[in-house]
Amino acid sequence: MDKFTTLTGTAAPLPLINIDTDMIIPKQFLKTIKRSGLGVNLFDEMRFDDNGDEIADFVLNKPAYRDAQIIVAGDNFGCGSSREHAPWALLDFGIRCVISTSFADIFYNNCFKNGILPIVLPQEDVDKLMDDAGRGANATLTVDLENQTIKGPDGGEIAFEVDAFKKHCLLNGLDDIGQTMEKVASIDAFETQAEQARPWV
Repeated sequence: MDKFTTLTGTAAPLPLINIDTDMIIPKQFLKTIKRSGLGVNLFDEMRFDDNGDEIADFVLNKPAYRDAQIIVAGDNFGCGSSREHAPWALLDFGIRCVISTSFADIFYNNCFKNGILPIVLPQEDVDKLMDDAGRGANATLTVDLENQTIKGPDGGEIAFEVDAFKKHCLLNGLDDIGQTMEKVASIDAFETQAEQARPWV
């Protein structure tokens, strides 16, 4: 998993509430267990019409936001079914940070396990960032995880809270397997001791 330290990128405004995981990655794209290749179908039913052509007024189809790395969204982002494909699709598209007033619990935790930083802020702060994100080509935010700040295009700064352990994992690029590998020396020592104590096992 890639480390998340400081991210400076275009922020796309998505002021919809209750964006569920089926909107993020529709069910017909869940047949794969690979984490790559899902970005093309991110928000598929909002990005494309029935003929597969782009819907021009959807934010990620607009030239200024095609390379967005941050989404500023409405309340209750990631609700619905607990598909891990949702953060996979966001990450594969290039999204590393989602900012909202609230997230569904399972989606929120899945983000951290896949290298995405979900940030919860009060409505007034989300409104400010939504306004910043509406600036098109100038919609650049800087997210500093170490210092837990978001800096807007005009230099204004907003602080955010994040769980200390989740922060440690993102800063060091540790998913569940990486966390286990941090303790490999202790695991090896335990197994050696167990083998000596019970050689017949």
